Amino acid sequence: MLFWGMGLLFPGQILGANTGSDEFIAGYATAVLELNFGAQACSVQVKDGTVTVSGQDLDVDARDKAVEQLKQIPGVTRVVVEKADSERSQSKGAVGAACVAPAEGKFFPRGRLFKPLFGDPRWPHFSARYLNYHDNEEFNNVGAVSFGGSFPFYRGPFALGGEWDVGIEASVFSVFDLGSSSYDLINSDFWVAFPSIGYRWKGFSGLARLYHQSSHLGDEYLLRDNTSRENLSYEGVQLLLSYNLIESLRIYGGGGDLIHRSPSNLEPYYGQAGLQWESPWGFWKARIRPVAAVDFKWHQETDWNTDFSGRAGLQFGSTESYPSVYQLMFEYYKGYSPNGQFYNRKIEYVGVGFHYYY
Repeated sequence: MLFWGMGLLFPGQILGANTGSDEFIAGYATAVLELNFGAQACSVQVKDGTVTVSGQDLDVDARDKAVEQLKQIPGVTRVVVEKADSERSQSKGAVGAACVAPAEGKFFPRGRLFKPLFGDPRWPHFSARYLNYHDNEEFNNVGAVSFGGSFPFYRGPFALGGEWDVGIEASVFSVFDLGSSSYDLINSDFWVAFPSIGYRWKGFSGLARLYHQSSHLGDEYLLRDNTSRENLSYEGVQLLLSYNLIESLRIYGGGGDLIHRSPSNLEPYYGQAGLQWESPWGFWKARIRPVAAVDFKWHQETDWNTDFSGRAGLQFGSTESYPSVYQLMFEYYKGYSPNGQFYNRKIEYVGVGFHYYY
C-alpha cells in the first residue's frame, strides 16, 4: 500500500516502465479509492484500460468525484461503477484488485465518518443566512451566522468491522436583528463537543458526543425595554444513528440527555430524526447537485411538540475539495426557537443561505 501511495505522488519515477498497464491501473485505482475516499469494501477490475469498480463504500456524493479522479490515471479509457455484488465473477482476462481496511489507524484524517446533517439548524459548520420571520411581534428580518466545524483527531479500524474516529466539534451560532438601525446582535450560542466519537460500516454510521452550550444575549438587545436574561447553560450527551436506505437517501435518528443544566428546572430529554437526500446525478461533471433534507426535534421542555426544519438547494464541490461541500439552501422552520435564550418561544420563518461543511 505504501508503494502505491508513493506512486500517487511520483507515478512517473516509481512506476514509469509499467505506467498504463492494466496491473498499474488496478493498483493505482485501488489506492485512489482507499486513500482519497476511504473505501474499504470494494473491488476493481481492469481490462484494456476499462476500470470497473464494485462496492458499497462509495456513497452518492463520492461516486462521481471518484470517477473523475480515476479517469486521470494514465492508461484509463473508461470507468464504470457498479452496485455491490459479491456473486459477480471476474471478466475473462481482467486484472483484479480489492480495497482493504487500513491495518493501522491514522491521525488527522480528512472528513468525519458520521456525515453532517444538512437539515439540522444546529449542526456545527460555517454559514450565513437571511431569515424572514412570520407573524412575529419582535423580529421580522433576521441574519443568522455560524462559525465552526467538526475536526477529527484519529481514525482507525474497529475490531468488529468498519472504522471509528474521535474528534472535536465546535461552533458559534449568532442571530442579528436586521430591522434595527445597527443590526443588533440578539443572541449567541457557544457550543463545543468533546469527545465526539464516530463509527461507520458500509451504509451504517453512528455518532456519540459529550457537549457543552452556553447562551448569551447581545448588548444592544439587552438595552431594549422589558428585556430579561436567562442564564442558560448546560452539558449534554447525544447519540445519533444513521443508515443509507439507498445510495442517495439517508435516514437518521437519536436523542440526548442534558446531564447538567442551568436553570436547574430545565427538562433534560430530547429526540431527533430526519431524512437527507443527495441527488445521484449532477451538473458540470457532478460539481453541482440538488440536495434536500428535513429534520425533526422533540424536547421534553416544550411538551414534546415538533420542531420542523426543511432545506433544499444546490451542493457544490469538486474532487479537490472532497469531502468538503458548499451549499446554497432555501429553508423553512416552524417550532420552538433553536436560539438558546429564546428556547421557549415559538417561531416560523423562511430563509436562504450559504453553507460550508468541512
